[in-house]
Amino acid sequence: MKIEEVKSTTKTQRINAHSHVKGLGLREDGTAEPSSAGLVGQVQAREAGGYLVDLIRTKRMSGRAALFAGPPGTGKTAIALALAQELGSKVPFCPMVGSEVYSSEVKKTEVLMENFRRAIGLRIKEVKEVYEGEVTELTPVETENPMGGYGKTVSHVLIGLRTAKGTKQLKLDPSIYETLQKERVEVGDVIYVEANSGAVKRQGRSDTYATEFDLELMKPKKTEITEKLRLEINKVVDKYIDQGIAELVPGVLFIDEVHMLDIECFTFLHRALESRIAPIVVFATNRGRCVIKGTGDVVSAHGIPRDLLDRLIIVRMQPYGQDEVAQIIRIRAQTEGVKIENDALQELTSIAKRASLRYSVRLLTPSNVVAQQNGNDSVTVEDVKEAADLFMDAKTSAKMLAENPEKYMK
Repeated sequence: MKIEEVKSTTKTQRINAHSHVKGLGLREDGTAEPSSAGLVGQVQAREAGGYLVDLIRTKRMSGRAALFAGPPGTGKTAIALALAQELGSKVPFCPMVGSEVYSSEVKKTEVLMENFRRAIGLRIKEVKEVYEGEVTELTPVETENPMGGYGKTVSHVLIGLRTAKGTKQLKLDPSIYETLQKERVEVGDVIYVEANSGAVKRQGRSDTYATEFDLELMKPKKTEITEKLRLEINKVVDKYIDQGIAELVPGVLFIDEVHMLDIECFTFLHRALESRIAPIVVFATNRGRCVIKGTGDVVSAHGIPRDLLDRLIIVRMQPYGQDEVAQIIRIRAQTEGVKIENDALQELTSIAKRASLRYSVRLLTPSNVVAQQNGNDSVTVEDVKEAADLFMDAKTSAKMLAENPEKYMK
């Protein structure tokens, strides 16, 4: 059964805070280039990241954890994402923020367990190609009947499928069209198509097309998965592994702002890291000594209990030097397609030293807009200063609040 994917002719590109990061930028001997793969400086941290990648690839770090600790704006999240780039798409990488565990619907430990299991991959050796998503288009393409006569026949079917990752257009065999009709598939349905056999299964209706009569779409609120169900899943996984059908692939769970977790979460993590099915956990924090959430008065380094800290490999992040800051701003300007003069680059570097690197990088786009309004082909010093006058940094804002407390509500 032949199914062709119709490639889109439009190219979409979204730029986020770490679009420029392509890897750790290491040489073959494991040493770090001063500037490579979108990363600048942090040589020791990147080399440590390289050792972590080797341990993960050789499956010698399962159930262990690492902590990236350093001041704000030192590239902790960037290096964690570089780890994911180095590991490739075949190794699961599950990022989350510490504050995500605080939900009104699900327990904190349940959120952590969900992410733990999401960071574990199961590589099946017997594979089949399947397509699943919401039907956005269903168009039968007709041609003249090759047997002659006045009737027309369906030569193929164009079907659009939308998923969380994007939209695909498929060209289906005409025999699948008969199955689509039997299943009464229409735009708005969620379907499953098996490429090898041509099997089609209608899963339900999309939320967008649901009405008061679509009873099958009345989804319940998010609930917790029972331990009994997890044990049943573990039995199936163990069976696949014993039969040689599949192998377990420990991935990476990255928890940013780990100091936002409380003592209950840390106790759970301590036990979960000893589990037989556990991913590699990478933490990141910008805190020094602070109170562990949920204890009231217990102070510890990075806001993490001492017994859990003893289990961690800690990677230290150093503040950037002035030349490194200038390089980072230049890379971000290239990534965002901003032409900037050297004097303007030096001005942004000075602003980064006075305020913060994040604030200076955030000024790039406003400065570019100001330059366009002023009729300049590239960003000048005057454009940067004009943009900086429009937007305050965090330090200036805090200073203004401290000097004028009576003007603001408490």
